[in-house]
Amino acid sequence: MVVGEPVRVVIIGGGCGAMAAAYELSRPEHNGRYAITVYQQGWRLGGKGASGRGPSGRVEEHGLHVWLGFYENSFRMMRECYAELEASREGSPFGPWQDAFLPERDVGLFSRSGSPDWRKWSARFPPRPGLPGDPLPPGATSSMAGYLQQAIAMLRTLILDVDVSTPTEAPDGRRPADLLEAMAGWLSGGTFTGAALIVEGLALLSSALRILPLPMEAPLVRFVEELNIATRSWLEERWLADHPKRHIWEIVDLVLAIVVGSVRFNLLRDPRGLEAIDHYECREWLRLNGASERAVRSPFVVGLYDLALAYEDGDASKPALAAGQAIRGSLRMFFGYRGSLFWRLRAGMGDVVFAPLYELLRRRGVRFQFFHKLTNVQIPSGPPIQPGDRSHVEALEFDVQAEIHGNRDYDPLINVGDRPCWPSQPDFEQLVDGDRLRREQRDFESHWDRTFTSRRRLEVKRDFDAVVLGVSVGAIPHVCPQILARDQRWATMVEKVKTTATQAFQLWLQEDLSQLGWQGPPYIVSAFDKPFDTWCDMAHVIPEEAWVRPPATALYFCGVLRDPPVPPADTDAPYPHRRAEEVRENALAFLRNSGSALWPGAYDAAGAFRWELLADPTAPEAAGGPPGEQSRGEQRFLSQYWRANVNPTDRYVLALPGSLKHRISPLDPTYDNLTIAGDWTDCGFNEGCTEAAVISGRLAAHALSASPSLAEIHGYDHP
Repeated sequence: MVVGEPVRVVIIGGGCGAMAAAYELSRPEHNGRYAITVYQQGWRLGGKGASGRGPSGRVEEHGLHVWLGFYENSFRMMRECYAELEASREGSPFGPWQDAFLPERDVGLFSRSGSPDWRKWSARFPPRPGLPGDPLPPGATSSMAGYLQQAIAMLRTLILDVDVSTPTEAPDGRRPADLLEAMAGWLSGGTFTGAALIVEGLALLSSALRILPLPMEAPLVRFVEELNIATRSWLEERWLADHPKRHIWEIVDLVLAIVVGSVRFNLLRDPRGLEAIDHYECREWLRLNGASERAVRSPFVVGLYDLALAYEDGDASKPALAAGQAIRGSLRMFFGYRGSLFWRLRAGMGDVVFAPLYELLRRRGVRFQFFHKLTNVQIPSGPPIQPGDRSHVEALEFDVQAEIHGNRDYDPLINVGDRPCWPSQPDFEQLVDGDRLRREQRDFESHWDRTFTSRRRLEVKRDFDAVVLGVSVGAIPHVCPQILARDQRWATMVEKVKTTATQAFQLWLQEDLSQLGWQGPPYIVSAFDKPFDTWCDMAHVIPEEAWVRPPATALYFCGVLRDPPVPPADTDAPYPHRRAEEVRENALAFLRNSGSALWPGAYDAAGAFRWELLADPTAPEAAGGPPGEQSRGEQRFLSQYWRANVNPTDRYVLALPGSLKHRISPLDPTYDNLTIAGDWTDCGFNEGCTEAAVISGRLAAHALSASPSLAEIHGYDHP
């Protein structure tokens, strides 16, 4: 690098982590200090969040994507992105961010509760002050004590919901000595009995967490355990398993276990915070702290595992989730959201997130090299790298999957309804020998597609100064063999930080939910029948598509996909197709057997799914023509969309017990010109989600530029 010249940064990958790093390094306040080039396999950005437009402009996703109201870093990035596009001379085709992200307050869970029939539990979560991405109020912090106080307030509310005679006053403003005296009085018998005693005890505990100096382990532990015993006794006397408000029992049971465990395990003072219990499996830790078997098997816990796709090897009989991360995610989800608990995307992730980011980054001067498949990250040879040693990346090697006519940059976007979108297939017209590549049905996104037109080697000093490796951990063994051979930390990370395959399918239907027999609003639903335990009505996406005769609604389904006993060989080119056929059969089985519990109106008197409900975008009437001879029965499902996410970069990253300590941070200094980005890194929120990836990308940018400051990265609380 020549003094005064920009730092040449190569970013590999197009997922949320890589794009967040590109966004931060290309900020106008850097004044062009970083010359950034993104190298991307295939024709589109997005990683696990990629989506495309298929026939009739329909949105085709990797799975069901919703954002949560605590995604502060993600919303901040996208809100700034939309605002900068709108303020630019070229203007913006994407509109304001409020039109792209839609608040969703309804959630539903399913449970059999020992019965052969499914029972639905639903709730509407109230809006909370502010919006995700707003500047935080002065002095606002997210602390374990603060979350526990909110959890205790929720317990008091739930108990008051079933015992309205209970007093509601909380003992605020006491001095520590007065509070200790009141706690001692409560332990000796208290002023009230039953629910009143419990509510008073919860109020005392909330005050203790707020004003008592720590350490207070012994008296606090005793108080919490006695309160736990009193509350559980009251619950068990009041409700049986089939009580109409049994869900309150289960929620109170779980929250009590979290409060008790937080005190018993000293999580308020341990400098490791919730990481101190990440070696426990979540259900195991809840049981240790008094949670009943009914509570840990309740739909609330099943839904937590389903939303986190927390099944090792994609095996539904092997649920596994690190306790600390599970509790962290739950507390932030329910007590850290702003505006709305969930936020739907107006269209696909590719349309709402990655198309605006691509357009903004391109305007900022970031270059994109599509059809570049990374094959090797080269480091100098030498002995094993020990802690404290330093190395660097000396070369990057790519297979060039296709050449672009005229040696131009590939133009990846298409317009659907005047909005730029990613297509589900590349534009072969822009590619050299495009007709041949189309006939060969080249799958540029497949790990098992080994063909290429040429090879490209980038060398340090000549071609780049720094690298952001933004591929998923599942791809690391295939692109970093030299690092794994010399660096035991990386080898251990790849072994311990596991991933799982997932599956998804989408339906477009001629009748809406009410006609199909669904009662209530279009919840985001989880804890349903495997393998498609999570689904959602997506009718709001239909106006963004390009149907001549639009269907009434669309339904999205997702879940884990079990891995085969023996991993496929790198030469097994048909493997993705075989797994996709497996997903198709799973989807058909789901519609034959499980869907009637959700939408009885979609089934005929004999209990068979009404296949004619499916909207076929290839049928003549879909284009406005007269009805034609259509596929009948189950064959009509072939007009819908399904996929098996089995590529190493598409697999979901798990937060298994004991694995999180093996993750490596983007701030790790072992390689002086390499940082990493993605939801598989040690980023402070170590779970597979958009927010984790964006935090990681911001940390990667900090590693190269010292910006943003660590204090600006919401939720990053490591030393």
